[in-house]
Parts: sequence; C-alpha cells; structure tokens
Amino acid sequence: MRVREWDPRSASPAEVRSLVETVNAVLAADLPDDPPWRDVQVREYLAETMPGERRICWVAEDDRLAEGESEIYALVSILLLGDIGVLEILVKPHLRRRGLGRELLAVAARRAYLEGFSSIGVEAIGGTPAIGFYEALGFEREYVETRSVLGLDTVDWAALGTMASGISSGYRVEYHPGGPPAELLEAYARAKAEAQTDDDDLDLTPRSSDPQRLRESLETLHRRGLKPYIVLAIHEATGAVAGLTELVVPAQHPERADQYDTIVVREHRGYGIDRAIKARMLFELRAAEPGLSQVQTWNAQHNESMLKVNAELGYQSDRDWYEYIADVGQLVQRLEPR
Repeated sequence: MRVREWDPRSASPAEVRSLVETVNAVLAADLPDDPPWRDVQVREYLAETMPGERRICWVAEDDRLAEGESEIYALVSILLLGDIGVLEILVKPHLRRRGLGRELLAVAARRAYLEGFSSIGVEAIGGTPAIGFYEALGFEREYVETRSVLGLDTVDWAALGTMASGISSGYRVEYHPGGPPAELLEAYARAKAEAQTDDDDLDLTPRSSDPQRLRESLETLHRRGLKPYIVLAIHEATGAVAGLTELVVPAQHPERADQYDTIVVREHRGYGIDRAIKARMLFELRAAEPGLSQVQTWNAQHNESMLKVNAELGYQSDRDWYEYIADVGQLVQRLEPR
C-alpha cells in the first residue's frame, strides 16, 4: 500500500469512482441510515474552496497497480483556513485498527505544521471508532451538537401550514432559491454577523458575514454541487433581515438536504419567525426537489429554543457530533515513528 498526495482536479474517473466506493463503505459502517453518495461532482466537491482557503488531500491505495488505476482504500484531507486546519479521515472499515488512520493523520499534521498552522480541528461522529481514535491521540473535545433528521413522508403538512403563517404582522417571508438577491446581501450579512457573536463552536465551517464573502460563498457552493435555498423574514418597516434559514441539496446525495444556519436577529425574537421560515422552507423544498426525502440539521445541546422548533416540525434526534482540537506541534511529536 502506498500513500501519496492526491489532486481531485487531475484524478482519473476510476479514482473518483473508487473514492466514492470508500465513502459509501464508511457510511454503511458508521451511518447506515444515511443515503449513499453518487459519483456526481465529487471532484468539484473536494477541489473547490473559498478564496484564501486550500484543501490538500492524500490517498492510501493499492501499490500493485499504476496510479490512476488503483483502488483507493483511505483518504485524508486538510482544509487550511484562518488559523486552523480542518481534518477529515476516511478509512475502509475492513482496514481499520491497522495503523493506517494514524499514518494518514501524521502526513496531514506534518503538512499543517510546515504551513505554519498551530491547531487542527476535526468533527467526529458519536458511536463510531473515531471518538477513541482522536481522544487517544490527545485531541480535546471542545463542542458537542446533536444531529436531527426529518423524514418528509412523516410531515404533518396541515400543521406545517399553520406554522408557516404564524409570523407576527410587520414581517414578510421571502423565498430565494440559489441565494439572496444582490440588493439584500448587505442586510443578509448583518444578520449573519450578529449570529457569529452568539456561538462558541470551533468554526470548522465558518460563516461568511460580509457581502463580498457571502457572494463568494454562494458561488463556491454552486461549484461544489451544493444547491442553496434561502428563506428570509424581512422587517417591513426597516427592510432589515430579521431572520434567515439556509439549506443546501448536495448533488452527491440529493435525497437528503443539509440545513445550514437558521438565525433570528436578537431584537426580532419572540415573533414566531423561526417556525415560520423553517416551515416555509419545507413547503418550497417539496415543490423544488421532488426527489428529496430527508433533511438533516445540527444544533447545540444548549440551544433549547431551536431544538423545540425542530421537534415541532417533526425532526427526530439522531446522534451526537463532536468537535475536537489539537495543538499541531504536540500532535506531530505524538505521531513520530517509535
């Protein structure tokens, strides 16, 4: 077996297919109820990043075959953004506990160290071997959130209609497939900026909170095969964005959508905005994405108000997800060959 740096832009179709097979083997073992990935815009999903960010990938593959024709057994990628490197490791289940994950982590950690990064962050799924793997290597748990899943075939659409219309007077709800219009970007950015001050997570997928970065973020989503949908609550007296909810439908698994931010600006809370915009989103998705069957969302365990809204909409708690962080220099030392 060999480990080599791997560029998805120049990867052969056979390599991409093999990578998708590895992703699906990991899903089958760790998240068996999740839909499998399709080989659709996978290289773009890995290659495209925001301006100022870089993703570096390595694969472990069968060294008996030529590059481009070999079977990919594992992948490690590190996204370099801000002052942190965000790690992801995928190893085929039948090759776990053989030191391959540790070898791949060592490669990525050394690169982060050489690039001048001081911290590495990673998300690990509760109930999987990743928890013990990262904790044994000194990663410290910083943040916990719960994933919840909504099956659209279980939705009470009559009750949802009541929620969608339950916003107080003085507000209107707008639906924007693809992203907000240019004239709303500045107001949209102000709402996003406020939410950043309320969070205490690691920002492993940081928000964009100025108009130009928002525009770039939306363009990057489209290039990666992630189709965005936005619902806004507008305060009619001022034109301010009082609330927003964002969702993407990935080309790689279009049966299940991913919820991104749902934000209600502090001064506009208590007017039924959160329920109304999330309910409206589900109605729009039912029409726009007939192949969609599920929506997944993540919430901090202390965010009781949003957890309550999600429960009213019909979401069911699935499992916990953990964010870990490690000092790069210390991690490199721990991973040195013994």
